[in-house]
Amino acid sequence: MDIRLRTPDDMDACVEALAHVQAADRYPVRWPDDPRSWLTPTGLTSAWIAFEAGTVLGHVGLTRDAEITRLFVTPAARGRGLATRLLDTVRAAARTPLKLEVSSEGEAAIALYQRAGWRRVGSSRAGWTNAAGEPALLHHYVSP
Repeated sequence: MDIRLRTPDDMDACVEALAHVQAADRYPVRWPDDPRSWLTPTGLTSAWIAFEAGTVLGHVGLTRDAEITRLFVTPAARGRGLATRLLDTVRAAARTPLKLEVSSEGEAAIALYQRAGWRRVGSSRAGWTNAAGEPALLHHYVSP
């Protein structure tokens, strides 16, 4: 398995990987009208993919505000330390403290961040709704 910067040629495979994640985990909660744009939000400076045998297994992005975004690993690739490797890749590239937000519904992601030494610094309500139709509770973390 390798990790490298995402290129425009990777977008179809990234959307396919995201579809597997959404079907398994409801991430994102609602499938975006334009998944390519969702994977490239305003302020994105870089994105990386993890791949093996031509298949995208994971994805992560970094914004100009030093925020981790659009981190996911396909269900078939979980349990191999891939999310940690993606986070480490971004941390090495950024060389500055990073931040991220995670919905309270993302229990596995929260456990990952806490195991990796990320520190929760606050919580807030999102401008979008969770699976229950309520404003999502977001936890804010900073990198170790």
